[in-house]
Amino acid sequence: MAAEVVPTSPPRRSPNILVTGTPGTGKTTTAEMIALAVGLEMVTVGDLIKERGLHDGYNEEFDTYWLNEDKVVDEMESMMAHGGMCIDFHTCGLFPERWFDLVVVLRAGTDKIYDRLEGRGYKPNKVQENVECEIMQVVLDEARESYKAEVIMELESNTVDDMEANVEKVAAFVNQFKKAHEQ
Repeated sequence: MAAEVVPTSPPRRSPNILVTGTPGTGKTTTAEMIALAVGLEMVTVGDLIKERGLHDGYNEEFDTYWLNEDKVVDEMESMMAHGGMCIDFHTCGLFPERWFDLVVVLRAGTDKIYDRLEGRGYKPNKVQENVECEIMQVVLDEARESYKAEVIMELESNTVDDMEANVEKVAAFVNQFKKAHEQ
């Protein structure tokens, strides 16, 4: 009996990029800048979770929603298939490895994170938890466990100059990707 041939989807002409990091590292700002610079569609997963009810309720203590990973992945599957997406989220292990051509992990000094989160009005326990996560490099370790080393780009994000330089680095990647995948 012959093996069944499974049709494959055409290769992406434009990459999918994940911008991740501890809250307060500048993910949303950087993702917006990247999307604008290279013409990708940006999705802030936290907003998607709230808008489409992709959660299992609300955690009052930490002022956040209980994420339903299955609902998030199911909701995003079709939007990721064709490429051209810039995804902004504070964690990365829930997403299938096949979705991303580049995983940008933003890092920032704990003093910067503390000031940024306090300025947003985060509860003290949430600020402390996120500062500790950055110290322990939780998001970077999660990225390293979830994706191949060659797709991970760890970048400092302490200043506006850092953010602008990061956008230039990612734009160079996108331009190289598009050139390599022209048909």
